[in-house]
Amino acid sequence: MAFAISSMTPALASAQNEIDCGYPITQSEMNFCAQKGWVESDARLNSVYTDAIATMREIDSDLPETMKGAVKALRDAQRAWISFRDRACEAYGFLARGGSMEPTLVYGCMATLTVKRIEELKEFTGSIDE
Repeated sequence: MAFAISSMTPALASAQNEIDCGYPITQSEMNFCAQKGWVESDARLNSVYTDAIATMREIDSDLPETMKGAVKALRDAQRAWISFRDRACEAYGFLARGGSMEPTLVYGCMATLTVKRIEELKEFTGSIDE
């Protein structure tokens, strides 16, 4: 990607208290809020993915050895999805390539696709309405 995806620096973390992500004003605030939204959705994704893997482990435990593979299938799918998400959002960032808005586009895309993936993974656990 054109910019580094990094954890929030202490300065950005302290700025969080001053930035209203419901109404960001400057491009810097928009970038911060977009990154924050993605970080939050990614944390939720990791939790839901853990639950989905647990479901797949249960499925595998009930199958004969020759039919097992639910965990591997989901793990492989998730790795492919992450690669897709990262490449798709990198491409989306080209709409503002090199501009100050590029991070907002990329992080926003990553958050949007991550939220969609969360809903897909919830189908594995039966917790669609959470």
